[in-house]
Amino acid sequence: MLPCLAFSPASVSNRSVWQRPFAEGTQESFDSGSKTDYGTGTVALSTGNWILSDAVLGNSEADHKEGTQAVRLQQSGKLTMDFFLPVGAATVTVQHAVYGTDGSSSWELWAQSEACNCDKWTKVGPTVLTSSATLQAASFTVNIPGRVKFEIRKTSGGKARLNLDDFAVTDYGTAQPSVDNDNLALGNPSGAIADVSSPNNYLLAKPQYVVGYNRDQGKPNWVSWHIDNSDRGGTDRQDDFRPDETLPADWYHVTDKSYGGSGFDRGHNCPSADRTSSKENNSATFYMTNMMPQAPNNNQKTWADLENYTRTFLPGNEVYVICGSYGVGGTGSNGGVTTTIDNGRVTVPKRCWKVIVILPVGDNDASRINASTRVIAIDTPNENSLLTTWGSYRTTVDAIEVATGYDLLSNLPVDVQNAIESKIDKGPVS
Repeated sequence: MLPCLAFSPASVSNRSVWQRPFAEGTQESFDSGSKTDYGTGTVALSTGNWILSDAVLGNSEADHKEGTQAVRLQQSGKLTMDFFLPVGAATVTVQHAVYGTDGSSSWELWAQSEACNCDKWTKVGPTVLTSSATLQAASFTVNIPGRVKFEIRKTSGGKARLNLDDFAVTDYGTAQPSVDNDNLALGNPSGAIADVSSPNNYLLAKPQYVVGYNRDQGKPNWVSWHIDNSDRGGTDRQDDFRPDETLPADWYHVTDKSYGGSGFDRGHNCPSADRTSSKENNSATFYMTNMMPQAPNNNQKTWADLENYTRTFLPGNEVYVICGSYGVGGTGSNGGVTTTIDNGRVTVPKRCWKVIVILPVGDNDASRINASTRVIAIDTPNENSLLTTWGSYRTTVDAIEVATGYDLLSNLPVDVQNAIESKIDKGPVS
């Protein structure tokens, strides 16, 4: 966790339709005020003074907007609150689109807390890529208490311009919708989006699990799922490894033969045995978008033992799991470090990680996770010579976040994140 601001990076999701669900909070439409030059200047808007740098309030036909005006950023433009919100923030939502027919732009949300008595700005969500000329809403779960202000930074530079509109903040402590048994209930680790312009952070949502897919690596960045007793049944393992036809048609589709002779297993992220309630559910775990090249002893022993242990918590508990891999270069059964397989189209990871959150069966799951909730985090080398005892590789969620750049468990309140993400599990291993 960051030392100055008492919160961690937020999760972010994109919606193509703008909604106004906020009963309490701050909403800025940017329809009042005027700024027509790109120099740095302060503008009085309905919510207070905002500083626009390399930015204007645009009202042309090429400005994509809800209402009469939108902010237009160029180069490395910034949009900054020149005031603090008095009661903190639970969520931040921003509409965004490319200006006119310009190319894509990337941008980030940053925050400054008055409590730290410093001028430190901290990034509070993953970088967002804007590629559509239709306004979309990027929604950040931030959970920041106390007086806070925000800044948006265009990070891509270049000539492409970016429109921002309808900046909305819900007050800290505002009740959030109940989320129960959702595969992505604890957050979107990398801010993945279902947009072909984001091929290496592509959101692939299935009823059985959700994937943050990396096209150029031919494997998931991460996979997230929920498991309770209803997911378990008597269905046999289908073993129908196959390409995932839900990927964009012009992308390379990893096949059931792609790992042949490589010395690496087709290692499930979401395990087959976590989805035995029906043939359809079990079969879905055999899509190659759910696989990573995994050293056989890692897959068949170390990870298999942890997977089996996870299922022992059922039926009295339910479990959320997020796992993935990172780095380049593993050692399989053929010996020696291998960086890619399938003629370079699938990256062999250096490390494999997993985070498991266990809680009693109940409703509105995220709200029931607290500082005492058991969280198991492991980070293993992708090597055939690793120890078979998964407990030897326990680490913190914070350490996995540093290694991967992801924001795990981001939908939880910040005080809960601070408590559970910094601890190494000391519980039993069998």
